[in-house]
Amino acid sequence: MFAPRTTPWPLVALFTAGYLAPYLLPTVVGRLDSGLPLSPTQAGAVGSALLLSSASAGFLLASRVDRFGARRLARIGLTLALLGYGGAALAHAVPAVVLGVLIGGFGSGTATAVAATRIAAQRDPHRTTTAGLLGVSALAGAVYLTVPHLGPGHGQPLAAIALTALAVWPLTGRIPVDAPTVESRRPAARLPHRRPGLVLAACMLCWSLAQNSLWGVSGRIGLTQAQLTEATVGAVFAIALGAGLLGVTGAGALGPRLGLAMPIGAGTVLIAGCIALSASATDLPTFATGEIAWNTIYPIVLSYVIGLAASLDPRGRWAVLVGSAASLGTAAGPLAGSVLSAQAGFPVMGAVLAVGLLVVSVPMTAVALRAGKPTLPVVEIPVDVHAGEDAYEAATAA
Repeated sequence: MFAPRTTPWPLVALFTAGYLAPYLLPTVVGRLDSGLPLSPTQAGAVGSALLLSSASAGFLLASRVDRFGARRLARIGLTLALLGYGGAALAHAVPAVVLGVLIGGFGSGTATAVAATRIAAQRDPHRTTTAGLLGVSALAGAVYLTVPHLGPGHGQPLAAIALTALAVWPLTGRIPVDAPTVESRRPAARLPHRRPGLVLAACMLCWSLAQNSLWGVSGRIGLTQAQLTEATVGAVFAIALGAGLLGVTGAGALGPRLGLAMPIGAGTVLIAGCIALSASATDLPTFATGEIAWNTIYPIVLSYVIGLAASLDPRGRWAVLVGSAASLGTAAGPLAGSVLSAQAGFPVMGAVLAVGLLVVSVPMTAVALRAGKPTLPVVEIPVDVHAGEDAYEAATAA
């Protein structure tokens, strides 16, 4: 499925480093809650602040990657992630942890913005995105299996993100240097497909909000409502992310054969059912079934949505903007999930989120259908306007 010589592995690694923080959100929020003097809602707010900082980097850099240079921005982002998350992992005062998380989140968003713009310019962005999702799912699964055995404290998952940034940093040397050109100094061209792009961005904000409202409290659902141990919950998450690897592998093998509308629309409907099931879980079988099924389908749909955004603008601006809108929804997710579950309980929260996903699936499918319609090429026929005059003069002379 992945050709070693043609797959842009530095971009895959950069994508993995940028996306790791959202994938580790449940354990990050749970560890902040248990390792620091924070309430569950306050810990969720810190998680939201992390992702909001990441989203702000995406919005800020969406059209500026070419201007500043992809390699330079990638290194800046990874450095900020290393210093921010590493500092937060070592700190014990809440203000210092929050500051480190904000710096690290901005670094993650910067790395993601660079990866998204460069992936959108690839000949097959869906394949590269799939490889990135495989990488981040595998790495996050390994972290979920390892962290429970490293003792208590808030620093372990944050340190894992920082060390990933450190490991990826040397690979940035293989990202081409973008020398400032006349075109990069000129005002950026107008965004194409503005209406479908804006609709997709708005939908992705709500789509990610629903996903991460549950993901941010999934650990608490397993620990409090299903009465499971941390090791068991971590094992369920690791298996779920492993199932996500299988799903992404299948999506990569299928590629564009199914189009965009069916994977996005039908997949979102299935995710809604998985969220309702997981949120109502009171035992291990129900919790594991909901989480595993959800994590199997979620990265499949996400890979097609990223591919859809990339198809709207070959310069990658819609890919970054849609991804940043998704990060805004992701940022609000932990806080929204904490508030909803505290006010109405986990099952009602799951039902509300499921209904919201069903509503959002309609315009997302419509955008995918429109993007999938073939367009007739415009054929320009050169016409020599002087040919008729020459023929007339020749005939008159004859």
